[in-house]
Amino acid sequence: MTLTPIKTPVVAKKMFPNYVWDIATSNKIIYLTFDDGPTPEITNWTLNTLKQYSAKATFFCIGNNIEKHPDIFQNILNDGHAIGNHTQNHIKGWKTKAQDYIKNIASCESILKKHIPISKSQVQTSELTNQELLVTNLFRPPYGQITPKQGKNLLALNYKIIMWDVLSFDWDQDVNPEVCYKNVVDKATNGSIVVFHDSVKASKNMQYALPKVLEYFSSKGYAFKSLKGI
Repeated sequence: MTLTPIKTPVVAKKMFPNYVWDIATSNKIIYLTFDDGPTPEITNWTLNTLKQYSAKATFFCIGNNIEKHPDIFQNILNDGHAIGNHTQNHIKGWKTKAQDYIKNIASCESILKKHIPISKSQVQTSELTNQELLVTNLFRPPYGQITPKQGKNLLALNYKIIMWDVLSFDWDQDVNPEVCYKNVVDKATNGSIVVFHDSVKASKNMQYALPKVLEYFSSKGYAFKSLKGI
């Protein structure tokens, strides 16, 4: 079992203050995020489950998966969720040169632009050209792996590097569904960014935990919002 903490330690957040770990708020808001889709076996189920609770979320999508499943990606957009860049093919930052890492993210951005056109008004209100504008400025590094140089380059390109406050551990085969659920409800609080995965590997745990998480926090008066516009 991984030694990664469920709740991100305060010291880690202070070490990398330019990354987004949570959203400072006194309001009852949880920010659910889903990595690695779109995936035929699980993403549409996730969308339908979120809809039952009028919940909005942020989907960090892999470029290759968008290319393979454009119809499912469109479903995410149609439901009003936010989109984040999760690289073209889920590469590991610690094993990739900074230049190659940025190129991989740019490849995903190119795929995103094919499906999310940039409007003329966006170009007119920006100093950047249509080619330079980002479809989404939200980026999450796969596995949470990102080097200081990679991070510096991405921040210079106006990306917001979205990390997390709480990990559900839905992908971990050594974690049972009940523990996955408890990881979230025991650790999440106002403004928490929570990580789930709309992937086949995580599906057993996620399909058990997500409805219960939505029900639990809804009963406590919480709303679920996307990271759009943060």
